[in-house]
Amino acid sequence: MNKQAVYHAIKSNYSFPISDHELEVRLRVAKGEAQSVELIHSMKYDWTIRRESCAMHKAYSDDLFDYFIVRLRLQDTRFAYIFRIVSEGRSYYFSENGVTEEYDFSLGYFNFFQCPYINPADVHREVSWVREAIVYQIFVERFFVGETGKKKEYVNLRWGDIPNPKSFAGGDLEGIRLKLDYLQDLGVNTLYLTPIFESCSNHKYDIRNYFRVDGMFGGNEAFARLSEEAHARGMRIILDAVFNHCSAQNKIFADVEKKGRKSRYYDWFFIDGDKPDQKAGNYEHFAGCKYMPKLNTNTPAVQDYLISVGKYWVEKYGIDGWRLDVADEVSDVFWRRFRRELKREHPDVLLIAENWHDAYPWLRGDEYDGVMNYSLTKACLDYLVYGVFDAQAMSDRLSHILMRNTDQVNNMMLDLLDSHDTERFLTLAKKSGKDERSLLCALAILFFSPGMPCIYYGTEIGMEGGYDPDCRRTFDWDRQNWNMQIYETVKKLIRLRKDIAGEVTYSAKDGVLLIGREGLLLAVNNGEETRTLNMAGRKYAIDPVGFKIIDIKEGGVL
Repeated sequence: MNKQAVYHAIKSNYSFPISDHELEVRLRVAKGEAQSVELIHSMKYDWTIRRESCAMHKAYSDDLFDYFIVRLRLQDTRFAYIFRIVSEGRSYYFSENGVTEEYDFSLGYFNFFQCPYINPADVHREVSWVREAIVYQIFVERFFVGETGKKKEYVNLRWGDIPNPKSFAGGDLEGIRLKLDYLQDLGVNTLYLTPIFESCSNHKYDIRNYFRVDGMFGGNEAFARLSEEAHARGMRIILDAVFNHCSAQNKIFADVEKKGRKSRYYDWFFIDGDKPDQKAGNYEHFAGCKYMPKLNTNTPAVQDYLISVGKYWVEKYGIDGWRLDVADEVSDVFWRRFRRELKREHPDVLLIAENWHDAYPWLRGDEYDGVMNYSLTKACLDYLVYGVFDAQAMSDRLSHILMRNTDQVNNMMLDLLDSHDTERFLTLAKKSGKDERSLLCALAILFFSPGMPCIYYGTEIGMEGGYDPDCRRTFDWDRQNWNMQIYETVKKLIRLRKDIAGEVTYSAKDGVLLIGREGLLLAVNNGEETRTLNMAGRKYAIDPVGFKIIDIKEGGVL
C-alpha cells in the first residue's frame, strides 16, 4: 500500500472534540487502497490491560484520498488509539511510528496516538443559531433609500445607473428597515451589512470613527431602530469589522501626521521615518490604498481600542456577529485576544473572517469561527460555469474542501456565490455562454452545503454586475424586471432549508452530482442532455443544466 498517503495528526482536523465528551477521529489513505479501517482504542492508562476496536466508515473521497471517520462518546477523555488498515487482504497498523505490519501492543504507550484529555475550554463551540441562519448580505449604500425627506447633496448617481468608484446613490439603514417585510417574506433571518461607520467613501471600508454610524446612513439612531425592529422579528445582524486598517482621515492617524514620533499613536501604525507622509506613502497600508493606513494590531493599546469597539456594538446594540475584514493580515495575537474577550461574555457572537483560501491555521477554535467560503464559490464556478469539473470531480472537490476543517467550522462557514468583492455569478455564467440555469444549480448546491447560505442582495432577482464597482449596483425594486424563476427558486430553497440537515454526503452517478442530507438527495445535471438517474428501483430524469431534490424515503421529488 502507499504508506506515504496515510495521514493522521492529533489535536487537528483529524482528531478533535465535538463536545466535552465526544471525539471525532479521521484517517486519510490513498484512494481505493483500504478495504476497511478499524480504530483500536483504550483509556490510555488501561492500554496494556484492555482494548476495544470499532469500525471506521469511509465518509468522503477526493481525487487522491479516502477519508475514514468515526465519532466516539467517551466516559474518560484520556484516550489512546491506533489504526488497523486492511489493504489487498493484508493488515497494517498505523501509529506514531508510521505504517507497520506488526505492532507491539505491550509497548504502545510509547507510540500510540492520544487525546490526552478534553479540556472544556479547548472545545470549539458551535454558535447556537448558525444552523438555522439564512444570511443576506447588503451593500448598504445601494439597497434602498429610506430617508427620502433628508437632503442628500452628496448623491451623484441616479438609482439604476451603473456606478463608478466614487458614486453615491443614497441607500441607508432606514431603507433596510423599511424592507424588512420583503426580507422576511423571502425567508431571510440574518443580515450581514457592509461597514456602516463614519467614512468619506461609499463602501465605508476607510473608517474615521468606529463608534459612529455614518450620517449618510442615518447615524446611530437609524441603526438602533433597525437593530430593534430586526431583533423583534427574530432576525440577527452581522456587522463588518475593519480592523486591519482605518482611514487616513481618522483623528488617530491625523495626530501622528501632526506630531510624528511624539504622538501617543505613533506605534499604532507601521511607519518608515519620523512621521507619515501620504504623498510618499511611507507607511504600510491596505493593498495600494494610501488612504487606508494599516493598524499595528501587535500593539496592546490598539488591541484595547479595537476590542472596545467589538464589545460596544454587541453590548449597546445587540449585534449578533462580526465579519472580520482582511482578517488574514491582522496579527494572530490580536484575534486570539479579541475572541477570548468577546466570547467570555458573549459566547454566541459569531466571528466570520474574510479569508479567500484554506484558513485552517486560523480555524482551530482560538481565532475565527468560520470564513467566507470562497473555496465553495470557486468550486461552483469550475463545475457550472467554466467546465473544469465534471460531476465526479465536483464531488471530489467538495469532499476535499470539507475535510480541511472540523465539523464545527464547516457548520459555521459563510457559504456564498458572489459578494461585493466579486463579479456576480450570473454575469460570469453569461460571459461563458451559460444562463440562469447555472445559477439555479449553484443555489441548490449552496443550500445543501454545510454552513450558512448567504445571498448577496439582488442575486435572488437575477441582478448582474461585473467586478467592483459594477457588482455594487442599486437594487432594482421594479418587480417587472425581476427574474421570477430565480426568485421563486430561492424562496423554495429557503423553505426547504429547515429539512436540509444532518451529515452531508457527496458522490456522482451516471454523470450526475449527488449531495445527500438526512433523507434528501440533491441531483445536479450540468450536461446539455437529459440524464436518467436510477435510484432504488426508480428512475428520475434530470433536465440539462438542472437539478431535482429527491425525498429518498418517499421516492418523490420536492
